[in-house]
Amino acid sequence: MSDHLVFKMGEFEAIFPTDRQYAKNHMWALPQKAGVYRFGFTAYAVRLLQDVYFLEWSVDAGVTLAERQEMGAIESKKAESALYSPMAGLLPRVNDDLLSDPSTINVDKYGDGWLFEIEGNGELLSPADYIKHLESVWEVTQRTIKGQLND
Repeated sequence: MSDHLVFKMGEFEAIFPTDRQYAKNHMWALPQKAGVYRFGFTAYAVRLLQDVYFLEWSVDAGVTLAERQEMGAIESKKAESALYSPMAGLLPRVNDDLLSDPSTINVDKYGDGWLFEIEGNGELLSPADYIKHLESVWEVTQRTIKGQLND
């Protein structure tokens, strides 16, 4: 039995460990203790972003977040984007080490490149269901990447 699943992004393989769950906004969720999840960007997100070089938080640890509440911003070689909470709950901790060196997201996305922890409940996907979600959005994502999306 494999300890990860793979999604093909063209010639690139995005790897997803099976020891965690996933959010539709392309974050992984690893249980820390009862009701507390550590979140970070999936290989899919990191591949699309390419070379994260800036991260800032607009919320502080200790706040209660609504699902999809804006939490901060990220900049990379390919994109500037707001960061949104994948679930509602208490934000006990953010990874402050990333503020001085966000490149850790690029090199250790499933380890030291974690973003924050949330204590709460939310709709998280199993690794297999996350792969199905990626399959459903990949065609649109490819057109967007190539700048060919027509509204």
